[in-house]
Amino acid sequence: MGILSVDLFITLDGVYQAPGGPDEDREGGFEFGGWQGAYFDEETGQAIGAGIDRMDALLLGRKTYDIFAGYWPGKGGDDPIAETFNALPKFVVSRSLTDPGWEGTTALSDVAEVAAVKDRFDDIHVVGSGNLARSLLEADLVDRLNLFLYPLTFGSGKRLFADGTGVPAAFRFAQPPQAFPKGAVSLVYERAGAPITGVDISQG
Repeated sequence: MGILSVDLFITLDGVYQAPGGPDEDREGGFEFGGWQGAYFDEETGQAIGAGIDRMDALLLGRKTYDIFAGYWPGKGGDDPIAETFNALPKFVVSRSLTDPGWEGTTALSDVAEVAAVKDRFDDIHVVGSGNLARSLLEADLVDRLNLFLYPLTFGSGKRLFADGTGVPAAFRFAQPPQAFPKGAVSLVYERAGAPITGVDISQG
């Protein structure tokens, strides 16, 4: 069975909404879109690119799929990210989309179908797609979290773990953290079973 990784750009207060541009996602009146660019540097770009190079399948939620499908197919052949994304087998989880237009895309009607995708590929990545990421975590289908943590807070916006969501789970570092010159940090975690609780630290 392959590894399913969630790749997410996220703020200190857990917001993942609209990192790439001011009009990427204004849902809920979000006014802070385009927050990642101020922290982008060559080292961050190299780390993000290395993660893309490892993928052999791409899994997206419907909203992120629509953004990607409207952008990457039209990029020139000299863009290595576009070349990779356009060539990869792609899967979108959606109850309403049955005939995706981005070449190489298969629609899945339910998160439960992702387990079969993991049987077919070695390194599947979910990019963005916060709602899907939460559903995959709740279904215990996520093996790795690739988080790029940015040094800012908004106090509003879509969060990876909104109030009342999430399931008990423990993680451990899959590799040492990596800090970048403009303040972002790469944190790569892998599942490590159930949380250890009930420990009285004063008895240690």
